[in-house]
Amino acid sequence: MSQQPPVRSTGSPPARPDASMSLLTNVMEHSLDDGYAEAAARRAERGGLPRTLRAKLGLAAGLVLAAVIVTVGAAEARVSAPVLAKEREELIDRVQAQTESVDDLEESVDALRDDVQERQRRALNTQGGDQGALVGLLAGATEVSGPGVKLVVDDAKGTDQGGDGPRESSGFSDTGRVRDRDMQRVVNGLWESGAEAVAINGQRLTALSAIRAAGDAILVDNRPLVPPYTVLAVGDGNKLSTAFQDSADGQYLHALKENFGIRSSISDEQTVRLPAAPSLIVRTAVPMTADADRGSGPGTADTGKGTS
Repeated sequence: MSQQPPVRSTGSPPARPDASMSLLTNVMEHSLDDGYAEAAARRAERGGLPRTLRAKLGLAAGLVLAAVIVTVGAAEARVSAPVLAKEREELIDRVQAQTESVDDLEESVDALRDDVQERQRRALNTQGGDQGALVGLLAGATEVSGPGVKLVVDDAKGTDQGGDGPRESSGFSDTGRVRDRDMQRVVNGLWESGAEAVAINGQRLTALSAIRAAGDAILVDNRPLVPPYTVLAVGDGNKLSTAFQDSADGQYLHALKENFGIRSSISDEQTVRLPAAPSLIVRTAVPMTADADRGSGPGTADTGKGTS
């Protein structure tokens, strides 16, 4: 039986089993720290600083800058605080001085207004003769009290604040608010029913009074009023109340209640007190003379009660 000759060595080492995985072998044998170390060495040779150190230095510089800004701002605030306080005190003093000046002017106006009204009353009493008191009453120059009626007119419940325009317009959606024309008809109805003097919310009406509207507000002689509107009228309470409710204007107010929900109530009063008109201006009145009684003197002024 023949035997094979032994294999002779050629002198080269045998191939490694993982020779085909050289890339993975290199990764396993050389960690990533070596690459970081080489990069750090290169930065050290160039004289640069590590990124972490640069970030820390930048943060420190930012903090120092912020501290400087805060310190400077605080110093400026301490310096300007006394100046601002002084200016504030001066402004307060000026406001108080102007307020006191306005108060003094208002007192002076009130005093002058009272003096003018008193002079007007004396003139009416002097020129009116035996009928001076009646003239002052009809002109609204004097306070008046006596029996009468109290009529309260108010908006409907849950009234919307919007809306505007006359009820007769086709595109108007009524909001249940009392309008200036409503109060005009109420006041004129009271005059026609026999009222001797009328006031709305303490505002005395005269022959020259005007009831107007400004947006949703009702103005009486340019003074705004707010609901409910309390109308006081001097006269025979029972007769005045009945005559007004039976009149066309009383029926108009009843229709407002039925159709639009506007609230109203009227009652007889034993005593109602009406103030004098705040500013009575005599424009065309002239003293009555003996010739005027016979019709040969100057014509008298037109004093028809126009409240519309």
